[in-house]
Amino acid sequence: MIKVLIVEDSPVARKFLTYVLTSDPAIQVVGTANNGVEALETLRRNRPDVITMDIHMPMMDGFEATRRIMETFPAPIVIVSGSSGGKEVASTFRALEAGALAVVRRPPGINHQEFEAASRELIQTVKLMSEVKVVKRFPPASKVRLAAPLPIASPLKGAGGIRAIAIGASTGGPPVLKEIISGLPQDFPFPVFIVQHIAQGFAQGFVDWLSGASGFPVSVALHGERAAPGHCYVAPNGFHLGVGNGLSIVLSDGAPENGMRPSVSYLFRSVAQALGPAEVGVLLTGMGRDGAEELKAMKEKGAITIAQDEDSSVVHSMPGEAIKLGAATYVLPPEGIAAMLAALVKTRNGGC
Repeated sequence: MIKVLIVEDSPVARKFLTYVLTSDPAIQVVGTANNGVEALETLRRNRPDVITMDIHMPMMDGFEATRRIMETFPAPIVIVSGSSGGKEVASTFRALEAGALAVVRRPPGINHQEFEAASRELIQTVKLMSEVKVVKRFPPASKVRLAAPLPIASPLKGAGGIRAIAIGASTGGPPVLKEIISGLPQDFPFPVFIVQHIAQGFAQGFVDWLSGASGFPVSVALHGERAAPGHCYVAPNGFHLGVGNGLSIVLSDGAPENGMRPSVSYLFRSVAQALGPAEVGVLLTGMGRDGAEELKAMKEKGAITIAQDEDSSVVHSMPGEAIKLGAATYVLPPEGIAAMLAALVKTRNGGC
């Protein structure tokens, strides 16, 4: 049985989420709390396998509760949001920065046409996140990070012809993407294409948060748009993201790949076909193997390929699969990835 703690300030919503989750025989709701303070107290007693977390609550909101839980009694946290826009989305992604693993929409009422699909998404997410081994987070003031050495000379040979960056991420991806994008220089001369596995309806909120948090131009990709240098393009909900002639954006509602749409595999395959060796592929933290084989195909075409290292990954399945296949030329933590991408600018400009 997967033991779940529901943190939600609305009694009606708590009862409804209990109904939805316990409709699956593998899930047991072992407690409920109506704010973050109660959640911390209940957590000490029940030690659930997964916590579902609301954002806006009295006394202690979902962001602060997530931060404190991950600093004291770490557990997999799934943000269950009743809104995909506005301030709640910003707080939701702050909670992901603090250690929450995923965000899903709260299912609509039983009679709503999307009830079944949204309920399945919530149940599947809870089950998947129960398998993640989380670790204690430390308060920012006490956290000391040592920059990883950057192997500059070797990877940047032949990088002068780079035209684009393609990045794929899943579980744990948003804060890593923020760190990488924040580390790019203002004169970064390449477009960046991003596939981040995220719940339906949250792509625009993710883009708004990433743009504000990184200070880098980020937008949801539009079909037919020509990609501009120094701009990030995120795959929209429900569409694969690809690249066509002249760095034009191609969106597709074709079949899911590896169970995903958008799929990292689709993006990597597209840029490999369109650009050959003239791109960089980056595969970040996430479950499954989406993008791993296609990263190898990029490498075989002469592209620079990077996989996130295990120590910095929330879930190392996706980059780990790529490493096993020999798809990654370089295995780096987020700060090392950012430094390498920034170093491409010097290479392009003839620096060292």
